[in-house]
Amino acid sequence: MEYENLFNSFKEKKILIIGDIMLDAYVLGKVTRISPEAPVPIISLDKKESRIGGAGNVALNILNLGAKPIVASVVGSDPEGQELIDLFEKRGISTEGVIVSGKRKTTVKTRVISSKQQLLRIDSEDTSSISNEIAKRLCSSVERIIKEGVDAIILEDYNKGVLSKHIIRLFIELAKDNNIPITADPKKDNFNEYGGITIFKPNLKELKEGLNIEFDLSTNKTDFENAVELLRKKIPHQLSLITLSEHGIYATDDKTSSYAKAHSREITDVSGAGDTVIATATLCYICGASVQQIAKISNIAGGMVCEKPGVVSVLYKDLLKEVKELL
Repeated sequence: MEYENLFNSFKEKKILIIGDIMLDAYVLGKVTRISPEAPVPIISLDKKESRIGGAGNVALNILNLGAKPIVASVVGSDPEGQELIDLFEKRGISTEGVIVSGKRKTTVKTRVISSKQQLLRIDSEDTSSISNEIAKRLCSSVERIIKEGVDAIILEDYNKGVLSKHIIRLFIELAKDNNIPITADPKKDNFNEYGGITIFKPNLKELKEGLNIEFDLSTNKTDFENAVELLRKKIPHQLSLITLSEHGIYATDDKTSSYAKAHSREITDVSGAGDTVIATATLCYICGASVQQIAKISNIAGGMVCEKPGVVSVLYKDLLKEVKELL
């Protein structure tokens, strides 16, 4: 009953997701033979489909967990950008913070999948930073949305140009001024810009790269925990949430530390697991969950989406069912 009350409280929350949204395109079929033209598999095409990706997948997770997401980002004035906006609207996700620019192209990741195995990915993107003009429009949209009221902000960086160092700092200060929790899933380029964040969620690789250190977690937890302590001193934040792949998740806020061990699963595709973790952790945090609960529930959510091919989001009823069974 404790977890039902926590999950029910998700339904009252409005979450603003700022970052790089993209179109995930899938080419699905079966490998029938090897090409006589080159040593590559030939796919017999079954279907093509498009899904919401990038920071948009965080929004989908927020939606599927019962809360209300609002997206703030930049897309190109191209067919792919319009398709992405249409997909958001079909799901009932607000795009009032999405800026359309004729000077950029929409990021598209095309994945070729056969029998649940990803064979190839093709990226079409513009990774340069957004212009000052577009940045000002984006910031104005975010300020307007915040004035209308949100319960939390998630910064989702994919190094595609929406979140610059300056914009990250501006949004953190804006959240602080309005007493709004702000969480982040960082990438290496802007790793050091998140001082003052509420939840900081790098993965193990990003932690090592961000601090420029090396250690082996499987043989020495002390070196890892020392690295997290260094992270907290270098980039001050309230809750550290480190995803550790097959080792699960580690969370600490100085007062409490918790390891959540990964559960045994048939891993199909790890794409999008980080999106699910930051969405789940953010909702758990603002709804009053403990450090241990945040780690354990986020760990289960991230593991669940790894059992399915492609980038997918976790469903409220499925997550609640697994949490009740495993915790």
